[in-house]
Amino acid sequence: MSTFEGLGLHENLLQAVTALGYTIPTPIQEKAIPVLISGTKDLVGLAQTGTGKTAAFGLPLLHLLKVEHRFPQALVVCPTRELCMQIVSELELFKKFMSGVQVLAVYGGTSIGMQIRDLKRGVQIVVATPGRLIDLIERKAINLEEIKYVVLDEADEMLNMGFQDDIEFILQNTPKRDATWLFSATMPPEIRRVSRKYMKEPLEITVGKMNTANKNTDHQYFITNAHHRYEALKRMIDFNPGIYGIIFTRTKADAQSISEKLTREGYDIDALHGDLTQQQRDKVMGEFREKSLQLLIATDVAARGIDVVGITHVINYELPDDVEIYTHRSGRTGRAGNTGVCLSIINSRELGKIRQIERMVQVPFHKVEIPTGKDVCRKQFFHFMEKLLSADISHGDYETYVPMLEEKFADVSKEEILKRVASKEFSRFLKYYENAEDLNVRAISRDRDREAAPRGHRERIPIGGSRREPSRPASSFSPSNGDFVKLFVNLGTKDGFYKASFLQFVLDMSDLRKDVLGKIDMKEMNSWIEIDKNAASQMIRSIDGKNYKGRRIRMNDANSR
Repeated sequence: MSTFEGLGLHENLLQAVTALGYTIPTPIQEKAIPVLISGTKDLVGLAQTGTGKTAAFGLPLLHLLKVEHRFPQALVVCPTRELCMQIVSELELFKKFMSGVQVLAVYGGTSIGMQIRDLKRGVQIVVATPGRLIDLIERKAINLEEIKYVVLDEADEMLNMGFQDDIEFILQNTPKRDATWLFSATMPPEIRRVSRKYMKEPLEITVGKMNTANKNTDHQYFITNAHHRYEALKRMIDFNPGIYGIIFTRTKADAQSISEKLTREGYDIDALHGDLTQQQRDKVMGEFREKSLQLLIATDVAARGIDVVGITHVINYELPDDVEIYTHRSGRTGRAGNTGVCLSIINSRELGKIRQIERMVQVPFHKVEIPTGKDVCRKQFFHFMEKLLSADISHGDYETYVPMLEEKFADVSKEEILKRVASKEFSRFLKYYENAEDLNVRAISRDRDREAAPRGHRERIPIGGSRREPSRPASSFSPSNGDFVKLFVNLGTKDGFYKASFLQFVLDMSDLRKDVLGKIDMKEMNSWIEIDKNAASQMIRSIDGKNYKGRRIRMNDANSR
């Protein structure tokens, strides 16, 4: 069995790793570190999130630095601010016993002036999001001439978010690099093209299977009517009283609406979406990491790069259209050797999509029953009893009050006391679920019924339980696309947009999904957007006539101009 001592790292890095309690490297670390510390080999590392990729490239970067040089020598590019901060946090731990090493995070949503001042003070490693890095390059505020190592972390996420042009621009502006290291959970064709164009005979390391979901996660779904979706979500939360999870929605409107409803009903939850300021995002994420919030509800764009320890459940309020998005959603749980549950709320028409995702990610999905009202009350009651029995009574002068309690309850039986305690704790649940209806949809496709159970019997798996089935072969998964039309809009690069930020802007404004869009052609003063003809009118209604930085937006069919 390999150890960190056998990987060839400097002693001060081994000291930091030991101080962190790490003894055995993860598979991606074991395979990548000995190659990367040579400093001259391009590498493509394919591994799921939560497998230790940051240490796999972070430790070699620190190993290769020339500490006496106070200019950027290594550049790490990642898709989101949250991931940017996480990488810097881990690098700070790894360099604990290295004096003179400076690591800087640069990202949007905060003062660029402060980041420019920090760059001028001298740093060796820069961790950046693409948009802010390009802004610094164009301002000539960062010197990439001496960059020797470029890391593209979560490259598939960056391409999904429309950053391909930005990545190529960054690679073109680091001409003296000795090595490019690309880390990704999946390998879409766009990444292949980038590796062929900008990397020289890269070594490819794969840990686990590409395009597969985490095997530590139990993938479950239940079927309900569309109008029962919110009620089914509530019941699932109530049936798992110890839940610590993320709920994914397609739109920011759904994220905000569901968050407000659940908050009014007493749940510890908040929303994360594109309308929040950076300060609001930081506040929400801080509360979630500290577990002041039990639940976070988020859109896919807002949740990119979230890495929080101990998430027990991921809930798909609606299935995503893209299987890659499903993989990244489910990857928020079951990390670093822990187990988790990814549960999807679907209607009967979406069974085919479940099968497609199941085959693509090569893990079995388990159909579960939505618990009855009595199931929920029973689960909550057992949870309360466990908390009651495990309560710490070793601190506090409880003995002083025992005689008074005994006197007060002298004529009350133990059974009655227990009933009164249960009433105080569960009156809301008992009343709410007293006449709760069955939310399960029974009429599902015959072939799925036969697959699930023999005639006359259906196995009932409680939510949060587990059952294993053999994997099915992989197949393609792609949403349907209609004919495209071209829209004109009077916004362009002069308005401060790059392609990725413009894409996010139009999707947030219109509450449409990325798969309805085709090519985007951006000019200085205006842009043209290819869009599915069935979605064009919704985008025009949502954007035409609105204001952006004091300008009235004009959007219309380019063929009608």
